Amino acid sequence: MAASVSTDLREAWIDQRLAELGHWLQRHGGIIRSVQWAVVAVYLVLVAVPAFLPLPDRTAHLWNNLTVLAQFAFWGIWWPFVLVSMVLVGRAWCGVLCPEGTLTEFASRWSLGRAVPRWITWGGWPFIAFAGTTVYGQMVSVYGYPKPVLAVLGGSTVAAIAVGLVYGRNKRVWCRYLCPVNGVFAVLAKLAPVSFQVDRPAWAASDKPQGAAFNCAPLVPVKTMRGAGACHMCGRCSGYRGAVRLARRSPAYEIVHVAGTEPSLEQTVLILFGMMGLAAGAFQWSSSPWFIDAKQWLATWFIDHGMVWPLETTLPWFVLTNYPEHNDVMTLLDGGLLLAYIGAATIVLGVGLSALVALATRCLGPWSPSRFHHLTQTLIPIAGCGVFLGLSALTVTFLRGEGLPLPYVAEMRAGLLIGASLWSAWLAWQVAGLTTGGWRRAGATACIAAAATLSVSGWVLLFWIW
Repeated sequence: MAASVSTDLREAWIDQRLAELGHWLQRHGGIIRSVQWAVVAVYLVLVAVPAFLPLPDRTAHLWNNLTVLAQFAFWGIWWPFVLVSMVLVGRAWCGVLCPEGTLTEFASRWSLGRAVPRWITWGGWPFIAFAGTTVYGQMVSVYGYPKPVLAVLGGSTVAAIAVGLVYGRNKRVWCRYLCPVNGVFAVLAKLAPVSFQVDRPAWAASDKPQGAAFNCAPLVPVKTMRGAGACHMCGRCSGYRGAVRLARRSPAYEIVHVAGTEPSLEQTVLILFGMMGLAAGAFQWSSSPWFIDAKQWLATWFIDHGMVWPLETTLPWFVLTNYPEHNDVMTLLDGGLLLAYIGAATIVLGVGLSALVALATRCLGPWSPSRFHHLTQTLIPIAGCGVFLGLSALTVTFLRGEGLPLPYVAEMRAGLLIGASLWSAWLAWQVAGLTTGGWRRAGATACIAAAATLSVSGWVLLFWIW
């Protein structure tokens, strides 16, 4: 009895502290904006300055070369751990720290105020933008050179500002619809154990707004908000009508109890074909013996047929990697095979995963598209884990290059893959339990576990076999 009371008191204390944190964010917008502009300043220096400096030589290190420092900051720290933050605290990065969000909202103060056209709100942009930036980044070696960083990240930032100057007023139209990582962030945030939550009865019972009026920059319909996918966790709505607060929730809650009522083909495609298919191919191709074998076979075939131009033709650095001074040049053959490899991985893995999720759907009864989309959501943990491991491989590479090897890397990778797979299987068990039980529930769970295993197999090839 005493233990139960102690637990209740501890949980009440946590709930109170979270609610107070949300209200603090609402009251201290000036401090948040100061932090945002500090991040913008650092971001602009790291994106722009290295592109105009000489490429680092072998004596360059994190502590004596800005280009190397910028590469490590973006690809070794920034992006891998921004993904982790989505799972831990939702999209707080977007609302409190993201430089593009800050700049597009700032620009929209002077916006033309045009209504957002239908082509911008098209649901396919999260996948298209993610796929486009990922593939283009591989073509120009964005992880290794500063000019591609300026082209990819700088280009995205310029586009964000341009959208802010045309559409909406004091809004983040870019973030809501066009940001290349908006879709990935939205699905990962569904796992967060904290979120801003709306007490609908309290909202309805409020005769008039209580608390300061707020501007929801990412265009979230706060009154009807049920999940964390679109919320930027900025805290501006905290306390409104006495109905909005930052609160705990089960990491399974949104996927199990909300995602099924909001089926999304766009998110299904992003998860199966984007995060689990295309991303795997993008991280694997440079280490794949299949890529090397295919290149050698095609090179031999071209030479035998007197066609040497695919092996000799190069393109400018902003189309294909072209740094002869570093012996790093892609030919047309390299570029074509890169696209073919990533495309094949996207199709093979995406179709295979889709088939397993479809089989899980049929295990639960007659075919249901909404149930198919719901079960796909259970794969978010393993999908996010794969993208994180792919990016964090760069962290390991950077640190090893500085003579700082990390211990137990293989063990940590294995632990993350196993844990994420079990998490996905457990979510599938919970979702299947909403429909039926017995062997049908077990069969659906087994199919999702098989899908997670298929995804894991690609990372096993990359980290332990190749």
